[in-house]
Amino acid sequence: MIERAKQAVPLALVIGLLAALWVEFSLNFTFHWVTDGDLGIGLSLPSNFHLIVPAAFVSWGFFFAAGADTAAFTKVVIASVVGTVGGLLLMVVAPALADLPDFWGIAVTVAVLAFVVVVATCIGDMYYVPAVFGAFAATVFWWIATGLDGWAKNGGGIGNSVAALAKPATAGTGAFGGVLSTPVAWVFVDTLVTLLIGTLLGVASVRLTAIVTPRPAASAPARETAATA
Repeated sequence: MIERAKQAVPLALVIGLLAALWVEFSLNFTFHWVTDGDLGIGLSLPSNFHLIVPAAFVSWGFFFAAGADTAAFTKVVIASVVGTVGGLLLMVVAPALADLPDFWGIAVTVAVLAFVVVVATCIGDMYYVPAVFGAFAATVFWWIATGLDGWAKNGGGIGNSVAALAKPATAGTGAFGGVLSTPVAWVFVDTLVTLLIGTLLGVASVRLTAIVTPRPAASAPARETAATA
């Protein structure tokens, strides 16, 4: 157990460091650097293009679940694209079936998409269903957090400005009084970009760990063999 713990420490340290850097970077990017106006509380209004802190951890985790190698990277990238496209289809199709206050359109669309996602496993081994579901869930989560645009009329807000937040008709229904209101197209883009960043963080975790992990000392017979060679 102690030996396993020693092997895990370098990876744990690298992931902890990368996680801290990601959170610091993504939150500053969203609330300080790429913004659309000062909220007057020390934070700024996020632009429609922003980073989603938890989404990166989803694809990062699936990278390790898939094997943490080149094949895993490819699988999770493909899954991220498929899952977010599925989320986009949900955001477009479901409101056309039934909008606020009815949820059956969302439920029916999710059922159809889930069926298609699972049946598509016949495509081959590079199609990684768990990560597809994870990417889809991340997209739907952010759609809900940002106001269910489309299902709720103008839920993503209009104009994305501080002035727009003062008016219920333009603020949108996103979290924090419309601060996070985001149109459907940008929910898709933001989620996909962040998921792809998560896969890169997975690759960085493995490569940096390989650099900082001490190599085991050669045994005495091995050193003698090397010396006489």
